[in-house]
Amino acid sequence: MTLQNKVAVVTGGSRGMGKAMVDALASQGAHVVIASRKVENCETLKTEIEQRYGTKALAVRFNASSWTDSDELLERTLAEFGTIDILVNNAGLSPLYSSLTEVSESLFDKVIGVNLKGPFRLTALAGEHMATHAGGSIINIGSIEAVKPSAQALPYAAAKAGLHVLTEGFAKAYGPSVRVNTIQCGPFLTDISEAWTEEMRADFESDLALERCGQPEEIVGAVLHFASDASSFTTGAVLRVDGGAL
Repeated sequence: MTLQNKVAVVTGGSRGMGKAMVDALASQGAHVVIASRKVENCETLKTEIEQRYGTKALAVRFNASSWTDSDELLERTLAEFGTIDILVNNAGLSPLYSSLTEVSESLFDKVIGVNLKGPFRLTALAGEHMATHAGGSIINIGSIEAVKPSAQALPYAAAKAGLHVLTEGFAKAYGPSVRVNTIQCGPFLTDISEAWTEEMRADFESDLALERCGQPEEIVGAVLHFASDASSFTTGAVLRVDGGAL
């Protein structure tokens, strides 16, 4: 699965699953662009990656709900590295709310913006470049909520369901040289999980064949599979990495 000298962009890449992805991609020889709202965290990880693996890294402040931030992220990537080979749309957001009637318009728009609007814009930009150059792989990080929605995360579930549509649509639009796939995640123990109650975590785990939530590092195998030629005949696909959601 060597990715020697490939250029990989990971949104939400400074912590949690995104940080694990950045580390794994760099370990396989890729130069990485770490994009997140808190650029200080990106800069810290950039230093760690360059010292650990000797690859190049770029830290970029990025708000996934901002159209212009997507434009700037691609521009800075091309200015630094001249190309983009891998894009991981990992940035996500699922705020808690007390009831469906209490979901505000601003909360709804923010969730859709981060989880759907951002991946649409960034995939369009990256896919266009890849299709007219050496091709590439785009990986969307989805959720089991897309197919098994809960009342506690309905706007998020709707956005992730939309991501499935974008995956198939972009795969068709930018094929044959660009592959677009989704990793459909179950519950992972990241920053989002810190807001869960013990009861919520127990409910999640009771629905899983493995009877536990995932660790951030357990997303790495699927990301490397889709980023590399190991998945050369796979596009428009959804891969479940959910602990066996029942």
